[in-house]
Amino acid sequence: MSARDPLAVAVLMFDRAPLFETSVPISVFGGGRPGAGVPRFDVRAVACDPGPLRTSAGVTFRAPHGLEALETASTVVVPSWRIADERPPETVLGALRAAHADGAVVVGLCLGAFVLAAAGLLDGRRAATHWMFAPTLAALHPEVRVDASVLFVDDGDILTSAGTAAGIDACLHLVRRRFGARAAGAIARRMVVPPQRSGGQAQYIERPLPDPETGDPLGEVLAHAIRHLDDPGLDVDALAGRAFMSRRSFDRRFRALTGSSPLQWLLAQRVMQAQRLLEGTGSSVDEVARRVGFANGVALRPHFRRLVGVAPQTYRDTFRTGDAFRAGRPAGTGGA
Repeated sequence: MSARDPLAVAVLMFDRAPLFETSVPISVFGGGRPGAGVPRFDVRAVACDPGPLRTSAGVTFRAPHGLEALETASTVVVPSWRIADERPPETVLGALRAAHADGAVVVGLCLGAFVLAAAGLLDGRRAATHWMFAPTLAALHPEVRVDASVLFVDDGDILTSAGTAAGIDACLHLVRRRFGARAAGAIARRMVVPPQRSGGQAQYIERPLPDPETGDPLGEVLAHAIRHLDDPGLDVDALAGRAFMSRRSFDRRFRALTGSSPLQWLLAQRVMQAQRLLEGTGSSVDEVARRVGFANGVALRPHFRRLVGVAPQTYRDTFRTGDAFRAGRPAGTGGA
C-alpha cells in the first residue's frame, strides 16, 4: 500500500457534467478556512476527459490535475456523471479500482454512483443515488443493492449519496467521521447548512416515523424504544409484543414503514445514542455501552465500527482533543 496523504481529496470532473454537483466536494473540502478549526485539505480537481471541460450548462473550465492525482489521495470523490447509461472511460474506472485497492476512500455523489458501479466497486454493497435514477442503477447493475430512500450510505471505504444537496450531507459526514464534529460543524456554518440533517438520523432512518399521537401502534413503539435504549431487554421480540403483533407481522410492517429491519434500526439508534454520550459526557466506553443497552464496550465496538467507521475510543479522542485533524491524522488511525 502506497503512502496516501490523509488531507488530499481528489475530485473527478467530466465533460458535460452538472456544475453544482461537480462543485459540492470542492465547496466542502476546499477554500482554506484559517482559524475555523478545519484541516487544510489538499483538493485536487482532476480532469477525466481531454481538453477544456464544459458543464451541462455550457460553462467551460480546465482542471489542473490528471488521473495520477488519485495515486496519493486518501479520498477520491466522483461528484457527478453525465448520462446514467453511458459507460465511463476505462482509464477512469481503472484508476478508481487501483485507488480503492490501495486504501483510498471512494465517494460517489448522485450520478457518481453509476461510475463506481461501472468500476465494480459497488458489487454486493448497498448504495444510494438520486431517487429518479435509482431504478436505472438497479437495472444496469443488479449486483448493487440500491436504496433510493436515504440521503447517503456509508459503507466504510465506499460512500454514495442521493442527489444535489445530499452530496453536501455525505461530504460533511465524511469530515465528521474522519476529523470530528468540530471540523464538520465549522464547515457547515461557513456554508450555512446544518452539519447533519434530520437530527443526524437521516442515514439511519430511511422514512419518516409515524407520530405516536396519530394512533399508529408503531409510532408509540418506536418512541418507547428511543426512550428506553438503555434497557438490555429491549429487543425485537419485546417491540413486537408491545405492538401486539407477531414477529413476522411486525417485521413486515416495520420494513414497509422504515425501509430497515427492526434489528438494524434498533442497533443504529443505540450507536447514535452512544455517539452523543461519547461526545458530551465523561463516561467510560463500558459505561456508555451499558447506557445504550449493550453489556459492555466489547459488545458495542463492532456495531459502532460498522456504522461510524471508527472505534468508540477513537471517536471520543477526536471530539475531546481535536488533535487528530490538526496533526493531519484522520480519526480512524489507531485507537481501540
